[in-house]
Amino acid sequence: MTVLAAHGRAYHPAPPPAWQPRMDPGPLLPDAEPYRVLGTPAAASVDADLLKELHVDLIRGRRYNEQATALTRQGRLAVYPSTTGQEACEIAAARVLAEQDWLFPSYRDTLAAVARGLDPVAALTLLRGDWHSGYDPKTSRIAPLCTPLATQLPHAVGLAHAARLKGDDVVALAMVGDGGTSEGDFHEALNFAAVWQAPVVFFVQNNGFAISVPLEKQTAAPSLAHKAVGYGMPGRLVDGNDVAAVLEVLGSAIERARSGHGPTLIEAITYRLDAHTNADDATRYRTDDEVTTWRGHDPIALVEQELTARGLLDDETAQAASEAAEKLAADMRERMHADAVLDPMELFEHVYAEPTPQLREQRAQLREELQAAQDSQAAAEGEQA
Repeated sequence: MTVLAAHGRAYHPAPPPAWQPRMDPGPLLPDAEPYRVLGTPAAASVDADLLKELHVDLIRGRRYNEQATALTRQGRLAVYPSTTGQEACEIAAARVLAEQDWLFPSYRDTLAAVARGLDPVAALTLLRGDWHSGYDPKTSRIAPLCTPLATQLPHAVGLAHAARLKGDDVVALAMVGDGGTSEGDFHEALNFAAVWQAPVVFFVQNNGFAISVPLEKQTAAPSLAHKAVGYGMPGRLVDGNDVAAVLEVLGSAIERARSGHGPTLIEAITYRLDAHTNADDATRYRTDDEVTTWRGHDPIALVEQELTARGLLDDETAQAASEAAEKLAADMRERMHADAVLDPMELFEHVYAEPTPQLREQRAQLREELQAAQDSQAAAEGEQA
């Protein structure tokens, strides 16, 4: 027997007991293929009215993305991370939540926030370059859009765990991209969520690239959904362009969390048709043929194929959806083209609860400079008169 010295004393370790896994990992494993509904026999069971509503939502979502992208070209937005091609994930994420639930979006998930009811211009405030998020998270139950990768995930777990301790009927849905799963925050969030059995759902939109880095250079796992097993939670794999499938899978995970059975990790296989942002040149790392292939699996086209097959899509219905989308875009243009009323003195608000001497000095200096500029302008206007 091996004898080890422990604190100067002989230590004789006991033989290890027979090891047994704490649970069967089988039920936690995702399916081999992404779950699909549209284009399969299961599509017939999708409610017709729901399908038509989803179609309108997707059309509006696509137009929202197009208009926001155009606003960046016009200088009205500093940057815009488009979800063109990913609208099914965004729309489904908003639809599965009850009023009391919380959404924790990444920087790319403005459409999910708008679909949940947030004012479109408010959702774009941060991307416009303003100093605040543009909306009240507590009122909207939408956490601030998160630019750092994956840092919103531990926040979602914390809120969900606190809600459970208080006995509140609240589920948190935390959205993240495939690149965010390479961050330490992702690991910490999933580990704590599983240990605490927190009512939270992790929704990964795998759109193929973390900016320009393909998934195979980020992880060697069979899928991102397989990572769930290592934390002790179920993993689900879904076709992220099939809005009916995403809605079903997310809805099941939300109800599982609400009923006290803990977290779920869902990976939605989708594709970012646009560049990472307006500052990105996607042609440097992917081919036109690849993009064209994914355009053939467009989430709007999948819904329209099902609607057409069931005789639910006519010219009048299509026109109504288009008009609703154009109304949204027109409102965005009108309000975003209005110049914001800015007060430079707001720079010093909310920096410290009690301003420091240096901050007070800088504030006084700026006030004097602004007053001098105002006096100079008034004098010049007086001379011209």
